[in-house]
Amino acid sequence: MKKRYLWLAGAAWLFSGVVMALTLDEAKQQGRVGETLSGYIAPVKQDAETLALVKRINAGRAEKYQEVADGNHIAVDEVARMAGQKLVTRAQSGEYVRGINGQWLQK
Repeated sequence: MKKRYLWLAGAAWLFSGVVMALTLDEAKQQGRVGETLSGYIAPVKQDAETLALVKRINAGRAEKYQEVADGNHIAVDEVARMAGQKLVTRAQSGEYVRGINGQWLQK
């Protein structure tokens, strides 16, 4: 009986991380993050889970922007800005975007 309990506890712990992991779409829908013209997301809320998501997503974007920049012989900042404009434009109704004035706007 004790082994079964330990296995169930271990399984619950393993799956709790998967279930509890915040996705970018969820964070946008919950108003925790928003798109910026820089091409990177920024936190609207400052909790640890949101900040960790922002760090992870922005690191992935930076990597992808660098690949595109290298392949097209342009500056990575230019790639990021072009992506930022598209991402802000494509934001869904209710999601946050940071305007050119630096203020958060809800679409």
